[in-house]
Amino acid sequence: ARAAAARLGGRAVVKAQIHAGGRGKAGGVKLVSSPEEAAEFAGEILGKPLITIQTGPEGRVVKRLLVEEMLDVAKEFYLGIVLDRWTAGPVFLASTEGGIEIEVTAEKHPEKILKEFIDPRLGLESYQARKIAFGLSLGGALKDTVKNLSGLYRAFQKNDASMVEINPFVLTKDGRVLALDAKIDFDDNALFRHPDLLELRDLDEEDPLEVRASEQGLNYIKLDGNVGCMVNGAGLAMARMDISQHAGGMPANFLDVGGGANEEQVKNGFEILLSDKNVQAVLINIFGGIMRCDIVAAGVVAAAKSLGVRVPVVIRLEGTNVDQGRKILEESGLNFTVAQGMKDAAEKVVRLAGS
Repeated sequence: ARAAAARLGGRAVVKAQIHAGGRGKAGGVKLVSSPEEAAEFAGEILGKPLITIQTGPEGRVVKRLLVEEMLDVAKEFYLGIVLDRWTAGPVFLASTEGGIEIEVTAEKHPEKILKEFIDPRLGLESYQARKIAFGLSLGGALKDTVKNLSGLYRAFQKNDASMVEINPFVLTKDGRVLALDAKIDFDDNALFRHPDLLELRDLDEEDPLEVRASEQGLNYIKLDGNVGCMVNGAGLAMARMDISQHAGGMPANFLDVGGGANEEQVKNGFEILLSDKNVQAVLINIFGGIMRCDIVAAGVVAAAKSLGVRVPVVIRLEGTNVDQGRKILEESGLNFTVAQGMKDAAEKVVRLAGS
């Protein structure tokens, strides 16, 4: 950090590189006036958790820093492109309220957010880019502003992004427009087209259980509750999360083993959700259509025996080979609770999690 600041002439900005917004307010961004000050701040923040509005109370450990040039900024702006559900296409967002979270602006000053809906067949047209530039009162730097807006849309489209943003996009005191910070969220389903982007993946910034699940082809997201759940199908997973909360519980994860999972994948999924120390009970809710209930039952029994499961497990099976699946569970010698229907399963697992 000292050497980088020295190369920039001493005056620099030092930023914590974590996958979360709100770093500035949390003390993760500092303006320094000397290489020594940059080194001092780096020593204070590296290896320490940074807690922002997006990290949760546990924060994220800072393992990387960005040291960049300090500019004399006259005005900060926000630029972003996201997908709009209603128009089924991209929408360009822009605001004069740069440097702060766009969610705050949307809540307190929605009238300050400009929107241009983009036809994906045509892309961002030049008249739309000029309209945004004038809406931000950047007509004095029209050519460079339009160039940046068009470039942002090309980056969005070319990289199969689901969201791109520049915050802040700045006008300097000498009349230049520049991107000072940016964030891009990629569509996971399109990453097979972008092996170069996959190489940039930073596993330090991801939950270890989620990384482990992705390596095994499982759809897993860790949540904050105490009821671990495993289902087959994203729709069933969402329904299960809703009914668990309706019964008074909180889901500890989203785990979809998919319709084509085999016994080994079911076993791996069960192991992953049990690796979460917050899980106090498990609900396995399987509808056997593509996946057979006997395969799920065999995987669960194998995992339970190898792990020595110590938390209550509630199982609801319906569909293909359900009788064979229930027989496997009954003959396993393990203390599983069998439920009849989703409502019964949710009530039983919530009761067991609290006991």
